[in-house]
Amino acid sequence: MPYSTKKCEQIRKRVDEIGIYETALEYGISMESVKRAMRYIKPKKEDESAFERKRNCVLNGGNTVLVIGDLHSPFDLEEYFGFVCDVADEYKPNQVVFIGDVVDNHYSSYHETDPDGMGGRDELDLAVDRLKRWYMRFPEAYVTIGNHDRMVMRKSQTSHIPRRWIKSYAEVLETDNWYFTDRVDIDGVQYIHGEAGTARTKCKMDMMSTVQGHLHTQAYVDWQVGRKFKVFGMQVGCGIDFNSYAMAYAKSGKKPAIGCGVVIDGEVAINRMMKL
Repeated sequence: MPYSTKKCEQIRKRVDEIGIYETALEYGISMESVKRAMRYIKPKKEDESAFERKRNCVLNGGNTVLVIGDLHSPFDLEEYFGFVCDVADEYKPNQVVFIGDVVDNHYSSYHETDPDGMGGRDELDLAVDRLKRWYMRFPEAYVTIGNHDRMVMRKSQTSHIPRRWIKSYAEVLETDNWYFTDRVDIDGVQYIHGEAGTARTKCKMDMMSTVQGHLHTQAYVDWQVGRKFKVFGMQVGCGIDFNSYAMAYAKSGKKPAIGCGVVIDGEVAINRMMKL
């Protein structure tokens, strides 16, 4: 192992705060090197605490997972929260995954922003305020880091800002018990944000059942079946307010698929779509 134990601990701590991708950028190393550093200091199984098990982002054993679509807070659809809570009451999940882009960061976009829109402070304050009800209802959850979530992190890299200046996602959004990560594996199903393509193609590429968001207009479960295997690709839809100014870039496209997902025992995948 090329790194000392102390360096590996530093890398793992930073991954907890901002994810594998951003950590690799900060340290100027590959994502595989980050993962190797984390494996190097992985505790013995009998010594793992509940937090350590969560940190490893691999869970097995008959879970019911509620998958919440992209929120893009504060530009999330007002009725979406109640809809997701009803689905949760129906299926009683023991694991919750926010599939990414929990915040929009429109003010910090690399694309053109609305000159009449909110400034950075106002948008962030409103986003944090709107996320409070989600945090109260789902106080422990995984969040797969989306491209909009990492917008400010990317800007800090572009501006060469040292990492000690940057707070963690959970600290900024006041969601201490949400665990922000690039990928979660639950009962043999991977949960990712989905910037590399569709769930349909990703599950075939990895030969692993895949749940993702990112694509606001898609919601489906597609099974790929071979002689000795079967995997599914699930797009869960989203919870965005299509009429908000932050979504103006998509006005000429399809309307979003407002929905969430439920995965049971890694074998049953269900799309639940909200009535509009």
